Amino acid sequence: MSPALQITLIVVIVVLGISIVGYFGFRISRSTKEMGTDAEEATYKTLHHMSVAVPHLERGLTEEGAAKSAKALRKLLNSQVLLISDSTRILATDSGIEFTAQLEEDAAKACTSTLSTGKTQVNHSASMDIVSAPIMVGDQVVGTVVALSHHAGASFVRAVSEVAVFVSAQVSTAQLDESKAMLLEAQMRALRAQISPHFIYNSLNAIASFINTDPARARELVIEFADFTRYSFRRRGEFTTLAEELEAIDRYLLLEKARFGERIKVALQIAPEVLPTQIPFLALQPLVENAVRHGLEARPDGGVISITAMEDGLHAVITVEDDGMGMDPEQLASVLAGTTTTMHVGLRNVDLRLRQLYGNSNGLIIDTAPGAGTLITLRVPKFRAPDTTGAQT
Repeated sequence: MSPALQITLIVVIVVLGISIVGYFGFRISRSTKEMGTDAEEATYKTLHHMSVAVPHLERGLTEEGAAKSAKALRKLLNSQVLLISDSTRILATDSGIEFTAQLEEDAAKACTSTLSTGKTQVNHSASMDIVSAPIMVGDQVVGTVVALSHHAGASFVRAVSEVAVFVSAQVSTAQLDESKAMLLEAQMRALRAQISPHFIYNSLNAIASFINTDPARARELVIEFADFTRYSFRRRGEFTTLAEELEAIDRYLLLEKARFGERIKVALQIAPEVLPTQIPFLALQPLVENAVRHGLEARPDGGVISITAMEDGLHAVITVEDDGMGMDPEQLASVLAGTTTTMHVGLRNVDLRLRQLYGNSNGLIIDTAPGAGTLITLRVPKFRAPDTTGAQT
């Protein structure tokens, strides 16, 4: 091989080598950029571990939730062991090392100490530093997060405290949700109590009046009364369909018509497409009862109750209107504000439930004036999350 050819071959090999190195360098550089900086990668991992833990803490400090969230929280802290307790016992332990009986005893002591003081504490065992931080709901210590590390510096201690704050927020939210559910249940019980002895007494009297003159009618009314009360006192969650609520209202009005005869007239305008809409249980019946008791009952000639339900985009718009006595707007404002509790209690309860379920701007809209009748409007979403109350019949 001639010297010129050798030189040319060497040059080609060098250029090819530089090209290969450059190509892989470019790929590595691009890959690094796609992964982001170390800070970005750390942020991603932190958010990921938190997002894994959140769903398991949605029901508060439960044994199952603590067990499923402990692993994610241990990885978040990069600790060797992590424990979660409530106010009485350790609910879950996740360990990346052999968790000896001595370590377990020392961790339990740290947990007990934090429960009594309500403060983050650092303790030392033979081989580990133990950091215990309180889980707080308001001013009350409801549990602890305990993390074990080979070396617990200031940053680690602060990180454990922040994780405990994070868990506290989830537990507080869970307790608020539970309180909200209990409040809704209490309001439904109040609405059921609206089916007052007055209504029961009048209905039974009306039924009795037909026993001798029209026994068949009396039997029909007894069945309607039984079906209406069964619906009103059922325990199947806080939602029902518009169709079911209208069926209950129909039974209620049949019973009232047995008393008032033709003094009460009913007009319905219901769009079929909104019948399956899920609405709060007993959201309409109290409005119709209010129209009968406070709108038409005092009028010698009775009046008309009109019920409409129409589709409006993603909502169903439902109205209950009567041409009865009407209400004073100032008195109505007092009723809805809770400062008047002697009448129209059903209106306030329904208004509160709607606001709690759909937001403060989605309560009842009431147009009324003395002698001008009453028009009540409510808007409910046609789609909602499944009922998770777990109530049974």
